[in-house]
Amino acid sequence: MNSNKKRVGILVGGGPAPGINGVIGAATIEALNNGLEVIGILDGFKWISQGDITHIISLSENDVIKDRFLGGSILHTSRENPTKSQEKMDNVVKSLKNLGIDYLITIGGDDTAFSASQTYKFAGGSIRVAHVPKTIDNDLPLPANIPTFGFQTARHVGAELVSNLLEDARTTHRWYLVVAMGRTAGHLALGMGLAGGATITIVPEEFKETPTIDLVCSIIEGSIFKAKALGKDYGVAVIAEGVGDLLKNEIKDNPLAVVEYDEHGHFRMAEVPLCLIIKRTLNQRFKNRGEKAQFIDVTIGYELRCAKPIPFDIEYTHELGCGAVRYLLGDDYRSGALISVQAGNIVPIPFDEILDSETGKTAVRKLDINSDFYIAARSMMVRLERHDFNDETMLEKIAASAKMPVSQFKSLYEKAVS
Repeated sequence: MNSNKKRVGILVGGGPAPGINGVIGAATIEALNNGLEVIGILDGFKWISQGDITHIISLSENDVIKDRFLGGSILHTSRENPTKSQEKMDNVVKSLKNLGIDYLITIGGDDTAFSASQTYKFAGGSIRVAHVPKTIDNDLPLPANIPTFGFQTARHVGAELVSNLLEDARTTHRWYLVVAMGRTAGHLALGMGLAGGATITIVPEEFKETPTIDLVCSIIEGSIFKAKALGKDYGVAVIAEGVGDLLKNEIKDNPLAVVEYDEHGHFRMAEVPLCLIIKRTLNQRFKNRGEKAQFIDVTIGYELRCAKPIPFDIEYTHELGCGAVRYLLGDDYRSGALISVQAGNIVPIPFDEILDSETGKTAVRKLDINSDFYIAARSMMVRLERHDFNDETMLEKIAASAKMPVSQFKSLYEKAVS
């Protein structure tokens, strides 16, 4: 390392997302072209929050040129939360200064964004900070509904998996239950379901009140009965992970569930076999009616996070990486900021404009169920709708497929219509 050169540090926090290496690569090359040294900080804030500066690597163009197109993170990642204590934040700033870091680029979601904003604050502005937002959940409130990098690739890969399951369902006359990752928002689940041809997709935003497992199962059964009335004895039901978050108070006592929280206080849905719980509940409901059902439960999430990015995310992350460096070096630098791309241009958003003053976190961008996109996606589903209960002929067919009188069907399943 040349101590006479200014240095930019790069670190990654939170879960992986396709395109991380694209940001690292583009930022590295842009920084080198501007005469900077580039220091890769391994495992996010994990080591520097302990005052340990030995877990670093010097990045050259040869180190990143090929990896820009690969999934994963050459700098690894962690969910370490340095904002939990004054000591950790002091260690972060001290470590960065001991490393001679003049500029810091963080890559991560809302939690990492908060850690980045606090780093800028604790350093008193002596270290310029830029945060590049990433999450396959697409739940960060970027302007004009701009997607977060990694989402498009995750949706693409997830949709192919759903499509494969749908073909298997058609071939074998069965139903698949698929829980899709996405924390508390339904963007990824709906995108996978629509593009993959799922029979029905259930997202948390559609519930005006806290749902129950029985209600979720009734919605799925309604889809099964309607599909059968239309001559289809198979299907795929996609359930957003966020639905499980709404059900957590009901399922936390389930013997299958392990209730855990991460470093940032988020309920770890990955430890709750939501799909298995729903499957067993459905099996019991069918058994109680004297019927047999064959459900296969699948959870899709980790398979998406380190996928090779599609061209959209490759292009997007290259622009973000270059833009982060240009902002840090620019004369118009005002403060630590989140880097966004708007209409083909880099637009930095100062931390104090995007972080909630009370929580210190960004607001969660929910799926807009009143949007034309959701309405179009809903029209492609086979699920019980209000008009089914107003069409006597159709209602009789659906009730017959459920092997029950119309009156009984209405009393049991009209509640499943949102």
